[in-house]
Amino acid sequence: MMRRASWPLLLSALLLAGCNRPLPEQQDRSIDTGNPLEIAARERGVIRRDAAEPTGVFERSHELGRDALCVVPAGTGSWRFAVSAAFGAGLSCRAAGSVAREGEGWRFTFTSVEDCSIVLHEEEDELRLPGKLPSQCDSLCPGRTSLAGLRLPRASWSAADAKRLQMRDQEGNMSLPCSD
Repeated sequence: MMRRASWPLLLSALLLAGCNRPLPEQQDRSIDTGNPLEIAARERGVIRRDAAEPTGVFERSHELGRDALCVVPAGTGSWRFAVSAAFGAGLSCRAAGSVAREGEGWRFTFTSVEDCSIVLHEEEDELRLPGKLPSQCDSLCPGRTSLAGLRLPRASWSAADAKRLQMRDQEGNMSLPCSD
């Protein structure tokens, strides 16, 4: 009889021990942002930065190739970007431009086409381009290809990673479009 009674007591003691855990919001307050490991993790992009900014790498691989976007700071409140989308063997689109905050989103302005800009929102760590781009952006990509509807999951929050991101240029050579 003694053994049967000890199990409920042990279980009760374990449940009560869990009651002393801090709530998740209390745990967040205890993060030491000055800790060298915390700093290194944030700089490397392992841990999301508190500041909402587009800096980093967004990319995904699929059966037709790889789509990628890098964003790096270009001054106070401004950034520059390069994007590449694969549509199969030898068919791709590559563009670059500037980024600025607009409301809750980011205005991406393409330098290769006059008056071609779109507002993007990062939703659940993914940038989603609109399903239809403005008509002035029609010449952004060759042939019938388009960046419309492109979805790019965030891979990093790090400017260093964005500067190291390689993309194929028009000749098929690898380049670092977001490096200095």
